[in-house]
Amino acid sequence: MIWLMLATLIVVFIIGFRVLNSQARRAAKALTKRLNLEPVYVESLISLMGRTAGDEFVQYLTRDNEAHIANAASVLLIYQVFIVDESEESLMFWRGVLRKAYLPTELSNEHVRLALTFLRELEPDAQEMQAFRLRYNSRFSPQDDVIADTDSNVYSLHSRLNRH
Repeated sequence: MIWLMLATLIVVFIIGFRVLNSQARRAAKALTKRLNLEPVYVESLISLMGRTAGDEFVQYLTRDNEAHIANAASVLLIYQVFIVDESEESLMFWRGVLRKAYLPTELSNEHVRLALTFLRELEPDAQEMQAFRLRYNSRFSPQDDVIADTDSNVYSLHSRLNRH
């Protein structure tokens, strides 16, 4: 009889945990699937945001809008590179993640404001985050991509036809 009560109690806790965290898990899964990442990155971001901001972030992600996914990915990049690990390897890895997912890699003022809103319990400095955004965008300016493309041995037929 005691075993039956313990088993029932365990089942109730498991079901309760799944019901309470299902929306957060689905939101994290949507972002990690789009970015082709392990869920631990998004789940750690949500847990470090705090309860209120984490719930807001989950609600933001559950809107199933490509713009929201792209903005959430930018918040994840800011969190991972600005707060967790500012190394060059981390910067290149997270930018590569966004590029492979065909998401915008440039950070805008709106991305910084969104990150400041969701990461408010960590109390990041707004001026430092803006300075990070400027350094990041200048490091990966579109001019660098154009220069890199001119050194390539791949040619666009469209650009050759329009020259003549």
